[in-house]
Amino acid sequence: MLSATNERGLVVRNPSEPAIGTMLAGLRRGNTFMILDRTDEERPGSWYIQVLLRENNTYQLEYRDGVAELHYQTMTVSQEKVLGALLGWTGAKNDWRDAFNWNNIAAEFGPGERDTRSG
Repeated sequence: MLSATNERGLVVRNPSEPAIGTMLAGLRRGNTFMILDRTDEERPGSWYIQVLLRENNTYQLEYRDGVAELHYQTMTVSQEKVLGALLGWTGAKNDWRDAFNWNNIAAEFGPGERDTRSG
């Protein structure tokens, strides 16, 4: 199951593409992040993509593929590119990462932090 959550605590189960776009467009001070989280009993681990609107109006985009060692981050000023990544990730498309240069950030987290999402 897919769910979308924002900083204000809004949770949307199985969000549509328009709902994801609306949540992204609604990011601002006091509501700076959103997380798309995929839960699948057949695939253990933590699977998510999240976006943070930083104070300088850039987007920090991160995703995790099941395990802490596969936690990546990138930055962009383009809301359109972020939306493309979010929708590509939710649709399990293979090329959604291609518009960005990703950095593996797993080493930035201590053992106790590796299983926690941050915004």
